[in-house]
Amino acid sequence: MKKLFSYALCFALAVMLVGCTSTDINSRTEANGEKSTNQENLLERANQQGFITVGFANEKPYAYATPDGKLTGEAVEVAREILKRMGINEMNGVLTEFGSLIPGLKAKRFDIITAGMFINPERSKEVAFANPEYSIGEALAVKKGNPANLHSYKDIAGNKDVKVAVMVGAIEAEYLTKSGVAKEQIVTVPDQPSAISALQAGRVEAVTMTGPSLQAMLDSTKDDQLERVMDFKQPEIEGKNVRGYGAAAFRKEDTAFREAFNKELDSLQKSGKLLEILEPFGFTEQELPEDMTAEQLSQE
Repeated sequence: MKKLFSYALCFALAVMLVGCTSTDINSRTEANGEKSTNQENLLERANQQGFITVGFANEKPYAYATPDGKLTGEAVEVAREILKRMGINEMNGVLTEFGSLIPGLKAKRFDIITAGMFINPERSKEVAFANPEYSIGEALAVKKGNPANLHSYKDIAGNKDVKVAVMVGAIEAEYLTKSGVAKEQIVTVPDQPSAISALQAGRVEAVTMTGPSLQAMLDSTKDDQLERVMDFKQPEIEGKNVRGYGAAAFRKEDTAFREAFNKELDSLQKSGKLLEILEPFGFTEQELPEDMTAEQLSQE
C-alpha cells in the first residue's frame, strides 16, 4: 500500500508540473500563494511575498523562454522593470497556449498576462488591460532618400509607376488594394528576404510589412542604401486604423495592482525608458503607444 501511495503521489506531482517553464528566477509552488483563492489585495500580497506569477505564450518578440531558461521578450522586460519599481523583484513564468491565457488568468493560474496581447473590446469583457506598452502598424521601406516620395499606401496608389513588394499571403496585399493600389502594382514575393532583395534590385520602389518585422529585416540586411519611412501614415481600412496596441492584462478585481502598474508605465514612457526596453526587440519610436489608453481601445 505504501508503494502504491508513493507512486500515486509522484504521478500527481508530475501532472502539476506540466505546462510550467523554467525562468531566470527560482520556481515556487502553488502552496506559496500563486494559486491562492483568497480575496486579499494582489498588490499587497505581491509586495509581501516579493514575487508575482505571469502567464506567457512563448512568442517572439513578446514573451519567450531562452534555451538557458531565461524568461524575456518585450512584454516581459517592460513588466519586469515596472514590477521592480513597485517593489516586486521576481517573476515566475507559466508557459500557456495563447488561447488559454485569459482562462488561465481568470482561474488564478497566474496573476498577470505578459504576452503582448492586443487590446480589443471582446477581450476587455473578460480581463482588465493595462494601458498599451507598444503599438504595431504597417511600415514602408524605400531606397535611400525616398525618391518616389512615398509616405502612405495612398501615395503608392497615386503613382502608377510605383511597385511594392508584399510577402505571399500577407494581409498587406488586402490593405494595399483597399487603399486604391492597383493589382499590377503589387509584386508578390515568397518571403521577407525576397522583398528586400526586390527593393535592392530595383524591381520595386517599396516594401511593406509590419513595423518590427521590417525593422528586423533592415537591421539584418545592413544596407545603407535602404531606409524605413519614419513618417509613414497608417492606412485606414473601412474607416478603421489598422494599428494594434498590446498590453499586460489583469483580473477585473485587481484594480489597485493595475492602477499602480499603469502609473509606473506612464513614468517609463515619459522618461524615454520604455523605448530603451523595446528597442532590442525590434521596436522603434514608431511603435510607441503615445497617449492611447486601454479604456479607448476597449470600447466597441
